[in-house]
Parts: sequence; C-alpha cells; structure tokens
Amino acid sequence: MAENVVSATVDELPDLEGRTFGPSSWRPITQEEVNLYAQLSGDDNPIHIDEEFAASTPFGTRIAHGLLTLSLVVPHMRQIFQITGASMGINYGMNKVRFPAPVPSGSNVRVHGRIASVTDVGGGWQIEVPVTFEIEGVEKPACVAELVLRYYK
Repeated sequence: MAENVVSATVDELPDLEGRTFGPSSWRPITQEEVNLYAQLSGDDNPIHIDEEFAASTPFGTRIAHGLLTLSLVVPHMRQIFQITGASMGINYGMNKVRFPAPVPSGSNVRVHGRIASVTDVGGGWQIEVPVTFEIEGVEKPACVAELVLRYYK
C-alpha cells in the first residue's frame, strides 16, 4: 500500500511545491510484458527476449526495456498522486531520463517522487516532477526521470 499520497485539487497545486510522495506499491515486470512490449515497439534486442543470449551478457538474464519501465509510471502514479478538479491533465514531456540499473525480468519496481516546481501557464499549472523507480532488493535505481505535467482549470 502507498505510504505518502498527494491528493489535491488543481487550485492547490502551487501550495504543493517541494512535496514528496510515494513510494507506490511494488509491481512485477513480467517476461510476458517484456515480450509484448518488444512486439509493440519493434525493439526486439535479444537482451530483452532471448533467454540464452541474455544469459551470456554481463546482466546474466533478460531485462526489461528502459522505456517499458518508464511507461509504468502511469499505474504507479495513480496510486500516489491524484489531482482533481482539472478540466484536463497532460504529459507535457520530460526534462531528463536516465536508466542507471537494468530491471531483470520478473523484478518488482515501485516509484516515489517530488513536486520540484509549479509554474503558472495561463489557465493552469505546469509542474516538474522528478520520479525514481526502485528495484526491490537493488540499491541503484532502475530509472530516474523528470516528468513535466500540465493541469488546466
């Protein structure tokens, strides 16, 4: 269960600058999901899908795609970050993304983050939200990313 949840209205966003949230619940990234992502994205690098090849690499096993891991920010954030009263919320982009550690297939990941800044964008707010994906039992994060989100009144 998530520990520190941000639950606020769009009008309360400016008061949340600096607020931390999370972590979300642990969630496995299964080999089935990795295979499906490879098919959908066309990224069929054998490190992700070929068990024998992956065993011969420094990772020793198949690993999730970095972008698959990053895409899971949506279900994680739903648990720990809720903004209500907006006419629309959008993913405006990202300022920075890094994948410091591989996510072995079958590993559990979770997310925590912080509202680093809130900026008026005329009719709404743009927020910069650094998030970190942790891998259960691993010190180094799987992914660190600075999301840029917009919520309109």
